[in-house]
Amino acid sequence: MRNLGKLGVFSIIFLMVCLNSFAQDHMYSQFFNSPIYLNPALTGQFPGDLRMNLIYRNQFTSVPGSFNYMTAAIDYNIPKFGGGIGLIFTRGSEGTAYFTKNNIAGTYSYSVGSEDFILSFGLQAGVSNDNIDWSKLVFDDQISSQLGYMPGTVSSAVQPAYNNKFFFDTGAGLNLVVSEFNLGGAVQHINQPNESFTNTPAKLPMRFTGHASYRLDLNPYDNNDENQKSFIIPSIIYYKELTSESLNVGFQYKRTNVNAGLWYRTGGQYGPAAVVLSLIFDLYINPDGGEKLRLGVSHDVPTSGLNYGNTAGTTEVSVGYETTIPSRSDTYHKFEGARHCYDFY
Repeated sequence: MRNLGKLGVFSIIFLMVCLNSFAQDHMYSQFFNSPIYLNPALTGQFPGDLRMNLIYRNQFTSVPGSFNYMTAAIDYNIPKFGGGIGLIFTRGSEGTAYFTKNNIAGTYSYSVGSEDFILSFGLQAGVSNDNIDWSKLVFDDQISSQLGYMPGTVSSAVQPAYNNKFFFDTGAGLNLVVSEFNLGGAVQHINQPNESFTNTPAKLPMRFTGHASYRLDLNPYDNNDENQKSFIIPSIIYYKELTSESLNVGFQYKRTNVNAGLWYRTGGQYGPAAVVLSLIFDLYINPDGGEKLRLGVSHDVPTSGLNYGNTAGTTEVSVGYETTIPSRSDTYHKFEGARHCYDFY
């Protein structure tokens, strides 16, 4: 009975968290392995012709009603305007009521620049769907102080008229690369769509993202190819959505086909602060043809709020693939000699 009571308490806690997080987007620890989700201006910003990315996040693994997120994206590099077009699909499942959020969107980017800088502009537009299973929720009138949660009881709580919602959603971004600096910013939900399940409006607040990276060459005076050099790449990523905000600070060590990172992320209003460890491997299947497979894994260890023993932390895995199209006749990048954003991840 004690365990059933705990289950009921967990259900109520996660209901409150879920309702409070309706307006909050999830963030990935491996932000560099889901570049279009980070900023639509990064669409088509890679050395090959075609890129595919898949990332999955399992948050608070051992807690009932854990949060799970997935993003899949494909984008195509169009060199004649220094950008590209893309398609991104994101799905999230949150809490014991299986609150799911699905979004599919098209992205577009265009760049201007020279041998000294590249400034990229990005747009995003798509459709989102929210869905919740009210029957999976446990309310206080289904919990007895003596018996705990009572299976089979029906709550007198009034459920909203709808459990499904579709809405149009938009976003935009900028990214600037100058010398060894990469600076970018994006805003999502520009049109602030109404995602309410009732007749009471509930606008989805705009999400602001800012990111900055610096690439430090550890061997600046040797003549090795860049693929053989070692770099330290410190980065700062800032997220804000309504009253929720978070700052991610850390660095990557990058050499040949290995990329290792250490990060600290502040908790914000709805999540604990965490130390993040990441490890990325690039497998060059056909280096001359620009064919590359990227495998990544990261783990978040909470340092405040929910402890590691109760949550088992958060794990992310990612897969990326890039290739070129031999028959393609487009003239390649018009910004030759300039540093590109993909050099930072």
